[in-house]
Amino acid sequence: MTETRVRDYYTDQVRKEWRRLVRDAYHRLEFQTTLHFLEQHLPPTGLILDAGGGPGRYTIELARRGYEVVLLDMTPANLAFARRQIKRAKVQQKIVNVVEGSIVNLSQFADNTFDATLCLGGPLSHVLDAHQRDKAISELVRVTKKGAPTVVSVMGRLSLLVVELTLFQHEIEMPHFKQIRDTGDYAGDLGFTTCHFFLPEELRAAFSDKGVTVVEMVGLEGISSHHPKKVNQLAKDENRWEAWLETHYRTCTHPSVVGMSEHIMIITVKPGDSA
Repeated sequence: MTETRVRDYYTDQVRKEWRRLVRDAYHRLEFQTTLHFLEQHLPPTGLILDAGGGPGRYTIELARRGYEVVLLDMTPANLAFARRQIKRAKVQQKIVNVVEGSIVNLSQFADNTFDATLCLGGPLSHVLDAHQRDKAISELVRVTKKGAPTVVSVMGRLSLLVVELTLFQHEIEMPHFKQIRDTGDYAGDLGFTTCHFFLPEELRAAFSDKGVTVVEMVGLEGISSHHPKKVNQLAKDENRWEAWLETHYRTCTHPSVVGMSEHIMIITVKPGDSA
């Protein structure tokens, strides 16, 4: 079962996933860019659902910024780790709940519950079945208040093909390469777990079909994608790094950059007046 495979994978990756977004300048770019755009689109206060939030990196950061947060994830090991980190960060008073659950079924939450709903880092990519992905998107939008944002990031398909070119050329003639290239689907047989890699137009269409307004699409690593060594080297020079970040933010919403980025983020708003 796909969900079991994904849960088992992340059970073994808890600490690695916790460190992933802050391990170096290149990986911080995903985290920093996500927060940059959240600052622009989240309400100043409110209740946020961090759906598929893993070990709680975004949950804790949002709590530090004054938001009330519900963390949902389907991996018990992630949630146990998150509870410890929440306590260590001393933000327990801002955490409304830490609950086990899947983004495909958010029935424990009523319609129009959250002032913003987030699904960051790729949980939607781990829903391999197209009908289940569609249901997950419907659920994320359903629990978001009218007039409020739903923000989701996924793994990009074109970027993955570049990884195959640069790191795994021996796989290019294998059946799974063509499967990813043509459908975006990866069964999880070699190293990584089950995953669907998105094209940007596919992601946009999936949300537009739910009647939301697509406000912005962002390539989180942008033109830095696949250049970790150069990015980490550049980050050691504060002035050059600041200049590069300015360039990154000026270009990361360009359609061609979005399409080639490792992670693609979509920001949508649900129709209706906010409360």
